[in-house]
Amino acid sequence: QVQLIESGGGLVQAGGSLRLSCAASGFTFDEYAIGWFRQAPGKEREGVSCIRNSDGSTYYKDSVKGRFTTSRDNARNTVFLQMNSLKPEDTGVYYCAADLMGCGDDMDSWGQGTLVTVSS
Repeated sequence: QVQLIESGGGLVQAGGSLRLSCAASGFTFDEYAIGWFRQAPGKEREGVSCIRNSDGSTYYKDSVKGRFTTSRDNARNTVFLQMNSLKPEDTGVYYCAADLMGCGDDMDSWGQGTLVTVSS
């Protein structure tokens, strides 16, 4: 059974940093791409970043490039999202998702999310 558990969310002032973690179990972790998504209040979910299973290459939404970094530790079955220079518009529930076929908007398995609130 695929399980993804996010942690690390919280309240931070603008300009601050947070590191989110996504702990995975129930599948062969290094074979799966892991994506990070977020959903702000009243808005649709959007992709933030993704780290591929094949070569570990990464994708970032334009608005987070240079501020967010995603990495994976296959030995610990964990993916991280380091978020620096946070802005109020980064506020939302952050989800990680996994898919054997790679990165995309509609990945197979999802975590429950962790709330990030950036105050101005």
